Amino acid sequence: MPESAAASNMPELSVSELSFALKKAIEDQFGFVRVRGEVGRVSRPGSGHIYLDLKDDKAVLNGVIWRGQAGRLRIQPEQGLEVVCTGKLTTFPGQSRYQIVIETMEPAGVGALMALLEERRKKLQAEGLFDEARKKPLPFLPQVIGVVTSPTGAVIRDILHRLSDRFPRHVIVAPVLVQGEKAADQIAAAIRTFNEMEVGGSIPRPDVLIVARGGGSIEDLWAFNEEAVVRAAAESKIPLISAVGHETDTTLIDYASDRRAPTPTAAAEIAVPVRAELLSDVLGLEGRLIRASERQLENLRQRLTGAARGLPRLSELLGLPQQRFDAASSALGAALQNNLRRHELQLAQSAAGLRLTAVRGNLRQAEASLETLSKNLKAASERTLSRAEDRLASAAKMLDALSYQRVLERGYSVTRNASGAILSSARAVPAGEEGTVEFADGQAGVIFSGAPAKPKVAQKPPKKASKPKKDEEADGQGRLL
Repeated sequence: MPESAAASNMPELSVSELSFALKKAIEDQFGFVRVRGEVGRVSRPGSGHIYLDLKDDKAVLNGVIWRGQAGRLRIQPEQGLEVVCTGKLTTFPGQSRYQIVIETMEPAGVGALMALLEERRKKLQAEGLFDEARKKPLPFLPQVIGVVTSPTGAVIRDILHRLSDRFPRHVIVAPVLVQGEKAADQIAAAIRTFNEMEVGGSIPRPDVLIVARGGGSIEDLWAFNEEAVVRAAAESKIPLISAVGHETDTTLIDYASDRRAPTPTAAAEIAVPVRAELLSDVLGLEGRLIRASERQLENLRQRLTGAARGLPRLSELLGLPQQRFDAASSALGAALQNNLRRHELQLAQSAAGLRLTAVRGNLRQAEASLETLSKNLKAASERTLSRAEDRLASAAKMLDALSYQRVLERGYSVTRNASGAILSSARAVPAGEEGTVEFADGQAGVIFSGAPAKPKVAQKPPKKASKPKKDEEADGQGRLL
């Protein structure tokens, strides 16, 4: 049959039909595959899905992890990590390519995990999460201890048993998974929950935390290498002890914790001291204190005894004063008698001076002195009063001579306006107003015209009176001047 005839008998397929037919064939043939390769490009868009490449030295396979599955992965894909993925092959018709839908992802051997662990350690160390300056001191005797571990394993029993042996404390357990996909999130959440508890609340806030797990492979302990757990341990305000695995096991939380314990049992030993040892130390210190006090008292007693030897006896100290006291006591009676006789003599002498005749003589003498003093006082008073009367009469004569009344008697007058003010100038005379003129024998009312008065013709002075004759002088009148 010609080729053209054979081709014309084949059914025609659209691009979509062919693409979905290929998709169905590949999914039926490779419904479940396990692929090993190195993670290449990793993309995390806002949808939450993860897109990546799996490659080896000859080929590249596209991969996708849906958002619901990405959170349940044991490890997160990182570029350069060698992994083993399980899933199914499918195609993406929109771009004519095939890809693997990844359901699980595991590191391809210990070497890959160790390389990832070292890379993550360097990254977190560069951020300063492992610096010694960030580490906090542990309390000497915590009241409450918080433990983050599995509630069903042997770890929590070992910790509680060791605490009971050493120094029983109040323990709060945060039950978490210590292995598996959800372990890291639960451990980090438990650490943050303890730190968010209020001091003095209904549930006491721990004074120290212990994050513990038994031994296992690196895959078993991987949850304690996750960034979420390491960052939660570094951010913890409560001092934290890491006790993950056995002594040879090392996880990243050991670097971020404030103290690392080789085993969970050792973590309990680090958290609290031995009560019996503390009691022994206290008793030892008490004994030392008692012995030191006894030695101090003995030293003081010896010093007091030595000082007492250097002091004189009491009889020696009081002998001389007692002797002086006895001598003064024996002389006291005679001294009192002498003093009494001396005062009796003084009293007799004073009584002799108080006889009635002596008193009467003193009284007469005092009366004579008083009479003389009274006469002298009266004479002095009369002389003083006479001199005062003379001065008063002289002042009255002078006042009368200087009075303006005497001037008025010589023909002068005083002019006043209506208010009684004296007018001393012609210009001050108010025209048409009333006033008064005062003479020697009284006052007269006037009305001022205001016109200047005509000057009077001066009269000749009267002739001087002739001297009196001698016979006039003989009359007894005499002259004033």
